[in-house]
Amino acid sequence: MAESTVPRQKWWKIQWYSDDDTPEERKLLVKLDLIVVPFAIVAYWVKYIDQANLNNAYVAGMKEDLSFAGNELVQLQTMYTVGAVVGMLPFMFIFTYIPMHWTIPFMDIMWGLFTLLQFRGQSFGEMAAYRFLIGFFEAAFFPAMHYVFAGSWYRGHEIARRGGLFYTGLNLGTLTAGLIASGASARLEGVHGLAGWRWMYIICALITFPVGIMGYFLIPGTIDQPNRWFLTDDDIKLAKKRLERGGHVTAGTFKASHIKEIFRSPQFWVVLVVDVLFWNAGIHKSTGSFLLWIKSLGRFDKVRVNELGTIAPALGIFYNLAVCFASDLLIGPAWAITFASVMNALGLIILVIWRVPEAGLWFAFSTMYWSNALSSVLHGWVNTLLRDSPQQRSFTLVLITIIAQSSTAWTPLLTFPTVEAPRYPKGYSFCLGCALLLIATTHILNIYVKRYS
Repeated sequence: MAESTVPRQKWWKIQWYSDDDTPEERKLLVKLDLIVVPFAIVAYWVKYIDQANLNNAYVAGMKEDLSFAGNELVQLQTMYTVGAVVGMLPFMFIFTYIPMHWTIPFMDIMWGLFTLLQFRGQSFGEMAAYRFLIGFFEAAFFPAMHYVFAGSWYRGHEIARRGGLFYTGLNLGTLTAGLIASGASARLEGVHGLAGWRWMYIICALITFPVGIMGYFLIPGTIDQPNRWFLTDDDIKLAKKRLERGGHVTAGTFKASHIKEIFRSPQFWVVLVVDVLFWNAGIHKSTGSFLLWIKSLGRFDKVRVNELGTIAPALGIFYNLAVCFASDLLIGPAWAITFASVMNALGLIILVIWRVPEAGLWFAFSTMYWSNALSSVLHGWVNTLLRDSPQQRSFTLVLITIIAQSSTAWTPLLTFPTVEAPRYPKGYSFCLGCALLLIATTHILNIYVKRYS
């Protein structure tokens, strides 16, 4: 169990390929990089448009139209999380049975359908049902895509920078949701009797459906269940050969007997704690805190609020790429996670203090997406640690996501009640504590990996 399958080069020898890649292998990597990675970015972009648009709708008129007056926003966010946790349970077992180029497009189209239906929402209960079902069908997307392109086609030292490009879809999705909400409020308000925020959901769904259909043709599947629309037999044999050379096992199905083996591994429990802390160190960005703070300033209309809310996710694109490329090419996953967490903690310290010049709060909110920047590094690291067992890899990726995400079903209710917006005295302190603990547990995991590799 090694941290990487190929020794990391010195910083002055940064290169996209490894020295042991043959010309044929480099040709295969180019093919995967030009098809799989762009699709992964687009698919994640669409997922986060449909996930993040709730916050944009809330500040664009949904709150007033549906007569929300208390903690409805955080409760709707929680319903999404509950749906995501429940939805992941079946996928924990079927990752190694059903081809991924069938599973992921089906999930995509179904969450697009329930995104569309939100345009007709008339009550909190109806919106809560839609958010639950969107969460249910979006549930396994992230671990599924990591399992496919990060764990099934690339070696350990190649994962983080591809995963980093993939993860820019999150930032782009959040950014685009804000721009769609802003445009819908400015240009479609009242058209055919619909509010701008309702048009936003229609537009988001119309973007989602074509991407789901494309997935059937562009998702490569896995080595043992490949999508042959664009992969030849020679491609599959070559990919399997290079992965096995790096110590990856490329076939296997999950059995109930593997559960006991996983639970008896100290590594699993450390990875789980790291993932729980990762999810909770960044919940301040998903609670709409930045948008609610901008709205509280009282000098921007709803169009401008959503436009300004795109600043943080736009910066997050650069944070994400910097951390992921540094992990693969320079400092390794443990120190990349540490750097991102320190930057996240810096902004959280300012938010905890709160009584600072307004420019300081703009800066602090602009650091929120450092908390996301380490995601592909962390999950790529887990893929690498479990490269010798696809069965344990699929189960572990889904299980740690289920447990970590389920924790965020209740922590925002306790720490980020909407009635305390935008100050959130408990929320920012909680996130800061998680960020600092994340740094410590990351290095505990790193020590364990080095000791037992």
